[in-house]
Amino acid sequence: MAVPTVTTSDTEPKNYPSVSVIVPIYNGEADLPGLVERLLGQQYPADRVEYLLVDNGSRDRTPDLLQSTTATAAAQGIRLRALTYSAIQSSYAARNAGIAAATGDILAFTDADCQPETNWLAALVQPFEDNSVGLVAGEIKALPSRNWLERYADRQGTLSQHNTLNHSFLPYGQTANLALRAEILGTVGLFRPHLTTGGDADLCWRIQQATDWQLVHAAEAVVYHRHRDTLKGLRSQWYRYGCSNRYLHDLHGVELMRSLTARETRYRLLRWGLKELPQAAAKLLTGQGTPLELAITPLDLWCTHARTQGQAQAKLPDYARAIAHMGELD
Repeated sequence: MAVPTVTTSDTEPKNYPSVSVIVPIYNGEADLPGLVERLLGQQYPADRVEYLLVDNGSRDRTPDLLQSTTATAAAQGIRLRALTYSAIQSSYAARNAGIAAATGDILAFTDADCQPETNWLAALVQPFEDNSVGLVAGEIKALPSRNWLERYADRQGTLSQHNTLNHSFLPYGQTANLALRAEILGTVGLFRPHLTTGGDADLCWRIQQATDWQLVHAAEAVVYHRHRDTLKGLRSQWYRYGCSNRYLHDLHGVELMRSLTARETRYRLLRWGLKELPQAAAKLLTGQGTPLELAITPLDLWCTHARTQGQAQAKLPDYARAIAHMGELD
C-alpha cells in the first residue's frame, strides 16, 4: 500500500486545530534540555497547543528538570505540563497517561531524544485539513554523525520512516514523529501498555484495519534523532527490532524474518575477506573510499544476528495483548 506524501506551504491558509504533544521520558536528563528548547520554539500558536512530558519513573534528574521546565514555559505563555506515570515501565503506557490528560483534537508524539525543527508541529498538523486523514507520519532524520557507527546507521537509513511506511504488511509511522486524531482512539483503543516495542506499528495497523482513516506522510515535518554510537547500543537496537518482529507476528500474523544460515554467513564473510575488503582498502589508499567501507559486511552481519536473536528469544506475555481504553488506565 502506497502512502501519499503531502507537502505543506506557509503561503496557504492554515487552520490551527488544538494539539497535545505527548513525550514519554525515562532517564532523559541528557536529552531533555535540547528537546524542551525545540518544543518551546515551535512556530504554532501558543494558545492552540499543550506539551505533556510524561516521566516514566526516571531515576536521574529528569523530575527536577521537568519542574524547572514548566516554570520556564509558563513565563513564555506556553502550556507545558510535567506528568508522572510509573505503574508500568513502558513508553506506550507513559504515552497512554499523556493521552488521558490531553485536551487537544490532535495528538502528536515524539521522543525525549528527538529535536524537532521549529516548523515541525505546523507541518505535521496541516495535512489534517483533509477530513479523510486520520494519521500523519513526519520525517525522521539523523543528527550529524560523530563516529563511524553513526555513519553506518546513516548509510543504512536506520531511522527513516521510509522502511515503516513501506512495510509489507501495512504502513505505519514511528512514534518519534507521528500524529493522529484523538477521536480515533475511542474506536480502536489506546496503545497496548505492556508492549515494550512495536506498539506504534500495532496502533497504526489497528486504526487502518478498523476504520477508513487515511495515513499520509508529511515529509516537511522533521525531527532529528541521534544514532546509536556504540556496538552495544547498536546491538540493543537491532535486538529490539527482532523482539518487535516476534510481537507483531503474534499479534497480527506478520511474517517473521528468515534467519541467515551458517553457510550463508560463511559465504558472506569469505566474500568480504577475499573481495570486498581488498577493494575497500584500495579505495581508501587512493583517497576514494572511507574507513567505514572496510566494515560494512561485518556490521550488517552483527545487526542481523542481533535481530535474529531478539526474534527467537522474545515471548509475548498474554497480558501484553491487552489494549488500554480511556477511563481504564492503571
